[in-house]
Amino acid sequence: MTRGFSIYLDGLRFAAALIVMLSHFAYPRFTEGRWIWVRELNLGSDAVIVFFVLSGLVIAHVVSVKPGGIGRFAFDRATRLWSVALPALVIGFFLDRLGVGLAPTLYDGWQYNALPLWEVLLRGLSFSNEWGGMATRLGTNGPFWSLSYEAAFYALFAVAFYTTGVRRLVLLAAGVALFGLNILLLMPAWLMGVWLYRRITAEAEMTRPVALRLAVLPGVAYGLCLAIGVPDMLVELTDPMHQALGLRFSDEFLWNGLLGLMVTAHLLGMARLLAAWEGGRVAAPAAWLAGGSFSLYLMHYPLLQFLGGLPLPGASWAGDTVLFGLTFVLCYAFAAAFERPLHHWRAGLRRVLRVPYKSEPSITRTA
Repeated sequence: MTRGFSIYLDGLRFAAALIVMLSHFAYPRFTEGRWIWVRELNLGSDAVIVFFVLSGLVIAHVVSVKPGGIGRFAFDRATRLWSVALPALVIGFFLDRLGVGLAPTLYDGWQYNALPLWEVLLRGLSFSNEWGGMATRLGTNGPFWSLSYEAAFYALFAVAFYTTGVRRLVLLAAGVALFGLNILLLMPAWLMGVWLYRRITAEAEMTRPVALRLAVLPGVAYGLCLAIGVPDMLVELTDPMHQALGLRFSDEFLWNGLLGLMVTAHLLGMARLLAAWEGGRVAAPAAWLAGGSFSLYLMHYPLLQFLGGLPLPGASWAGDTVLFGLTFVLCYAFAAAFERPLHHWRAGLRRVLRVPYKSEPSITRTA
């Protein structure tokens, strides 16, 4: 895990969050179809799989470089998620309620699920909003679904990594029963990230030509797959299963697994190619953008929904720029208030709970 590769991961994390935001910005109710090609290519859904691979890589790195057991792992993961999730849920709830009063027609449909605040917080802070038999949308915050998956992945990984014997088997079985099939269907992409970290740090020999092929060919393959409609073909194969079981965000699990393989191969090649790169002037901007990417991912939809009902400049390219730019700026203002001070939140919570260890800095922005 070299400095150059870490910088590349920062850039990729920001790019994935930006694509997810753009995929929601592209809804005709916001931009009258001027960006609909983003939705037609399903780029936002694909970007989430990139996040899952990156998350698996990050967690494998964290457990390798930070001493401590399952308690420390749980503390770090919970504080990382809650530091952004809690304010995002509260602010999003009040934005939704205010937005419904200002522009009710914009909220009239599947995009808004009017839950009471206590249920939003209970389901959101437990990350159970997509677990088996309990799936629901939290207000307008559609992207929150992936945190439910992430939290489940963390829990299953922690049990497998930190426990042994019968206890491990019992806890894994309980986790599988609680989280449900939908979560498990997308976990292979996350586990590819875990494998990727171990492969990168194994110091196995790889020539530069091989690395170049690994870095480039998955991107070419991805473009060809989109061009000939491979995602749709794979979705058709599993549609009966989706109709019978209600797979929700896991309805593309075959394509998501294939995409996970492409992302993993690409990153394996890039890790070798960037081994000697120090980043130069790119390092600081990449780190800054990545440091707010979680907030960008989690806050943009409630903000878009609310701002879309305000009397901003009319429907035009100029209006699109204002809506997109204002949402982006507000997301990074949110990050400055809640995401970036994570070490302060952790320090305060450690004092309250008398947790004996400190969370050390990592090469990632998500530890």
